[in-house]
Amino acid sequence: MAHRAVPRLKLKLRTDMVSYHPPKHFEKKIPAGDDRTRLVCNQCEWVHYENPKIIVGLVPIYKDKILLCNRAIDPRQGYWTIPAGFMELKETAEAGAKREAWEEARVQVEINALLGVYSIPRAGQVHLIYRAIMDKPEFAAGPESHDVRLFAWEEIPWDNLAFLSNHWALNHYYESREWDSFAPFGVPSEDVEEVAGHST
Repeated sequence: MAHRAVPRLKLKLRTDMVSYHPPKHFEKKIPAGDDRTRLVCNQCEWVHYENPKIIVGLVPIYKDKILLCNRAIDPRQGYWTIPAGFMELKETAEAGAKREAWEEARVQVEINALLGVYSIPRAGQVHLIYRAIMDKPEFAAGPESHDVRLFAWEEIPWDNLAFLSNHWALNHYYESREWDSFAPFGVPSEDVEEVAGHST
């Protein structure tokens, strides 16, 4: 099956998710011994480091079908996505991906491979997406989903996927579906510029 074209206008990256309004006694400057601008307290010189957020998720497979969730929350409410979300403190990436699958789709899975590591500097995120197997076709919409369904490859609602990373993960799953082992995929070369960040 040929790679699906990504509708760019519908999949613009959100940059407001990484905005932060510091207290008034913080200012942007280059701390001593550093090489980039940080938020620094002008009373005690404490440095507030802003680091990328980790997104964990998975592509759940039952036989030859893929489980997708219809989002009930913003951003991209009403669009389809793989189960994914922010990793929590004190959990492994794999545990976080399984938790997101349960919260969004009430599905139990077994992870069998790290599918992709997608760095998205523009959004301040790194996505760790796994390939996972469902033993049973048992699932239901969690509180963050309007609907949850199994889709055959040709039924995937490509024009209504929530995020660019969904396209990557689904296409990378399809490419690797018969492989037992492989190196994790990254951002496709044609999308690197789309997700590029800008130094401050």
